[in-house]
Amino acid sequence: MPKNTSVAAHLRRLLELLASGAPAEDFGTVATEARRGGVGGDDLAEIEQATQAALRVHSALRQHQRREAELTALFDTAGDLAALRDLDAVLRSIVRRARMLLGTDTAYLTLPDEEAGDTFMRVTDGSVSELFQNLRLQLGEGLGGLVAQTARPYATPDYRTDQRFHHTRSIDAGVLDEGLVAILGVPLLLGSGSGGKVIGALFAADRTPRTFSPDEVALLCSLANHAAIAIDTAKAMTDARVALAELAEANAVIRERSAAMQRAEESHDRLSDLVLRGGDVADVAAAVADLLEGDVTVFDAGGWPLTPTAHGAGGAGGSAPAGTSGTDAPKGFVGTDGTGGTGGTDDAAALVRAAEESRATAHAVVHDGRWVCAVLAGQEMLGSLVLSGRPDLDGPDRRLFERSSVVTSLLLLLRRSVAEAENRVRGDLITDLLTAPDRDPAGLVARGRNLGIDLNRPHLVLVASTDADVRERLAGAAVQYLFGGDGVSAEHAGTVMLVPASGATPGEAAGAAAEQLTHLVGAPVTVAGAGPAAGPRALADAHAEAARCLQALKVLGRRGAGGSAGELGFLGVLLGEDHDVDGFVKATLGPLLEYDDRRGTQLVRTLAAYFGCGGSLTRAKEELHVHINTVVQRLDRVQAILGPDWNSPENALELQLALRLRLLSLG
Repeated sequence: MPKNTSVAAHLRRLLELLASGAPAEDFGTVATEARRGGVGGDDLAEIEQATQAALRVHSALRQHQRREAELTALFDTAGDLAALRDLDAVLRSIVRRARMLLGTDTAYLTLPDEEAGDTFMRVTDGSVSELFQNLRLQLGEGLGGLVAQTARPYATPDYRTDQRFHHTRSIDAGVLDEGLVAILGVPLLLGSGSGGKVIGALFAADRTPRTFSPDEVALLCSLANHAAIAIDTAKAMTDARVALAELAEANAVIRERSAAMQRAEESHDRLSDLVLRGGDVADVAAAVADLLEGDVTVFDAGGWPLTPTAHGAGGAGGSAPAGTSGTDAPKGFVGTDGTGGTGGTDDAAALVRAAEESRATAHAVVHDGRWVCAVLAGQEMLGSLVLSGRPDLDGPDRRLFERSSVVTSLLLLLRRSVAEAENRVRGDLITDLLTAPDRDPAGLVARGRNLGIDLNRPHLVLVASTDADVRERLAGAAVQYLFGGDGVSAEHAGTVMLVPASGATPGEAAGAAAEQLTHLVGAPVTVAGAGPAAGPRALADAHAEAARCLQALKVLGRRGAGGSAGELGFLGVLLGEDHDVDGFVKATLGPLLEYDDRRGTQLVRTLAAYFGCGGSLTRAKEELHVHINTVVQRLDRVQAILGPDWNSPENALELQLALRLRLLSLG
């Protein structure tokens, strides 16, 4: 082969190897083949020089290819950061690329745990040891601790024999379990220079001895910088999301408070307009029930209802239109029903205790599932508001409920002042009525009509009395008891006369008044009732009868009770103005008289003979001309009809009086 042709062929072969990306060892075969082919001298030297040049070109190409791959990886990482959605995914991608670009067996990333004060494995790639994956490093321990402490990269070809690091049993055990030998670690830095902050470390490691080149250290540092940016960006995004959430929450609070302020303003305007238009306490209760969507009742200081229960849209009386009033007080707090009847004293006392707690705390309180707010005039307890159906009363609604008690107190004070003024004028009328009913009956009726009292309409008359040391409280308690109704009261001769607007019987009205007045005064109050009576003279007579009955109640030891002449048996006959003898006889002997009429027996005659003979069966059988067994049998029948205590001293006295009155009436 000609010389030039032979050299050219070998040079062409070198170019082909470069073009195909052949490994470096293939280039050495070109000079070997030329030597075997007989090429020598200057030609062989030229081929060997060309081979060295080709190897340099090959090395440069390989380096450029590696740099291109590194740049591609960095660009990909930058793209991941630009589209950051999941921090863990970005960190896993960085660690995986570090392992791939450096060609190591494993790569991992550690982050500090601020609460624990150490460092933990955040992401690993290529790791097979659970012990290694769960390693925790203190600052300054191992290669990673040194990287975090100094903020500089460190590399070791053989970690187990390298004494530059502070070895610990746990770290060495983890490295040994993973089988790592050569390790390169670089810091995750935010900022530069002395102001840089280490927020973690990135590692690449082999299971065989290896010396990491400066280019590999620089590449891992670049990836670590991207990881630091990713972590910082994620933290900033998290902080931004938290800030947005807090801002949204603050906006919601502002909107809620704005709505609450607007509602409070509207509520204030509504209640103020109600008062200015002459609304009553019941109207306030209805408005509050409508605003709070619950059931509202106004009670007096003694725990007795001043208004019917007003049902709001969300209250227990849901079928009632919003703001309308019902007739039922909330369960658990009951009192007068408008007809003189009463509810439970224990329930009223429980409400009073709840109202006292509200006064002490200056806020509404929850009692038995209901909200109670004291109605105050200074420190004086005027009553309370009770709201049911709203166990979850929030701040704005609770303040609205509390403010409504102020409006209620104003109305109650106004009503009390008017009532006291009217009562003084009505008291003068009552005094004239009792002292001189016949002086000017028509004038008394006219004066009463001007005060809203029709004296010609039937009225009950109650007379109340209490202990001398608390007597001054009774007049005020009577005004409070009649508060909200059309009744009237006045002091007279050491007692208080009450004329309630009620359709109850005298005994029922007296019992109800005794119970509530006792509670209001704080001492036993005895009440007697009479009537109904119409007209000045009849009302004065009814008062006299009630006064006599009151005295009888005291003599009988019924202090703090209520009653009427009709309930006192034969004493009622003596005390009553009309002396209803027939009624007393019928009430006492009626069952025996009816039995005799139906059966043709002589129980009443036998009873009269028995009492007439001083309770002697022998003398009674002689007077009746019957066998003694017949007398015994008839008296047994009397006991079956009248009850086992028919012969007690009190009942025997009434029976004997009834028998004598009957005898007199028969002539």
